[in-house]
Amino acid sequence: MAAINIQSVLKKLSLTSVNKGVSTGNHWLPDSKKYIISHSPVDGKMIGKVSVASAKDYNTVIDTAEKAFAEWRTVPAPKRGEVVRQLGEALRAEKQALGQLVSYEMGKSLQEGLGEVQEMIDICDFAVGLSRQLYGLTMHSERPLHRMYEQWHPMGIVGIISAFNFPVAVWSWNAALAWVCGNVTVWKPSEKTPLCGNAVQNIVAKVFADNHVPEGVNNLIQGGRNVGEWMSHDERIPLVSATGSTRMGKELNKAVAGRLGKTILELGGNNAIIITENADLDMSLIGAVFGAVGTAGQRCTSTRRLIIHEKVYDSFVAKLTKAYQQIIIGDPLNSKNHMGPLIDKDAVQLYLNSIEACKKEGGQFLVAGGVLEGAGFESGCYVKPCIAAAQPGYAIVQHETFAPILYVMKYKTIEEAIAIQNNVPQGLSSAIMTLNMRESELFLSTQGSDCGIANVNIGTSGAEIGGAFGGEKETGGGRESGSDAWKAYMRRQTNTINWSTTLPLAQGIQFDL
Repeated sequence: MAAINIQSVLKKLSLTSVNKGVSTGNHWLPDSKKYIISHSPVDGKMIGKVSVASAKDYNTVIDTAEKAFAEWRTVPAPKRGEVVRQLGEALRAEKQALGQLVSYEMGKSLQEGLGEVQEMIDICDFAVGLSRQLYGLTMHSERPLHRMYEQWHPMGIVGIISAFNFPVAVWSWNAALAWVCGNVTVWKPSEKTPLCGNAVQNIVAKVFADNHVPEGVNNLIQGGRNVGEWMSHDERIPLVSATGSTRMGKELNKAVAGRLGKTILELGGNNAIIITENADLDMSLIGAVFGAVGTAGQRCTSTRRLIIHEKVYDSFVAKLTKAYQQIIIGDPLNSKNHMGPLIDKDAVQLYLNSIEACKKEGGQFLVAGGVLEGAGFESGCYVKPCIAAAQPGYAIVQHETFAPILYVMKYKTIEEAIAIQNNVPQGLSSAIMTLNMRESELFLSTQGSDCGIANVNIGTSGAEIGGAFGGEKETGGGRESGSDAWKAYMRRQTNTINWSTTLPLAQGIQFDL
């Protein structure tokens, strides 16, 4: 049993056993009588259900969003930022309840659930400052008495498709930035965590109503794959930000590119830590274990591979296997437990399939996997974190398995380690553990990691608000959350102003009349 009264949590977040699933803000469209049912992977119990959108519902939302954009874009950016600031305050007030719901519906530990809500708060803080820093440039013109500058304008409707592993944080990364930039948002949450989407919609709706934000600035559309397909093909949505599998991202990108729309894609990760002979092994152990088993290996930044120098391989693997014996698995709402369940039984099957695939290729399991049974594991979603000695070229090692399977392998030279690290289709997060400056600087250089995130002496997981989050290759290439990622949510415009009494042409062209 979960260590919380889930009914009181649902009540606090204005959720019931049956919930409407389509909203333009404070207005909820009629119940379609077709539902997504949410079961907790913690105990297998039904939490509640939400109705799914029809094509008619979808078009109603988009029409409302278009009208809202025409008004919202005229609100000064700092005033839009003030609304987002208040949202941050509302999230602070609801942090405990929302964090508990995230933990219970998704299966991550309560600390991680609360941490996810904290990410929402942090991005609101970031966006507030950003609302006064949507800078353009002034440039010198080759023509006398002319001035050139650039400015940034909102794009319109931003479609957000989020994944189950971060059911609220990734939405906030996109929404907070999109709103201060003057856009409106349409959110399709994961069908595996629908109640988290409804809970957030309720929190935002109150803040927006208090500030007289137009209906349609913040929209929610619950549904399955079909909703994502509607969004990807809809020319009324100039930008779609999607988080999920590489397969999904490729299909979506093809559809959006086919209409010359824009995408922000956050797709698969196959992240590695290089542990050199010069590493602090105790520190490396913490980073590796948390990276591999945190969120039951269901982070896009989870550590999948350890590339270990041959001189420290045996000693570090011994430390690692000993640490794995100490991992406590169970109800993620119990702070004594280190690891909770996988999201559902389909994920469990993929985990089992990956173990078998590794064995067939010759992988040797140093810590065995398996599904846990008995008291406390009734949902059938709890698995053992496992470690396999593998070769970099194994097909399964090249593939991202969203589960706590860790592959360990040896290397001789730092150049070899970097080559192994880079030789996978994905390019999200990477790390090196070393006290040697030459090794760390090589890893961070153009000859080093080819990932969007490259860390030294910290693990692969734990993205921080303020830094641009995203990766290369099959990870998609998009950036969210920090740095100048806001530019992806806006369109650039170059302006030339002639304040002379003549009209000189560029490049000295003469055109006399």
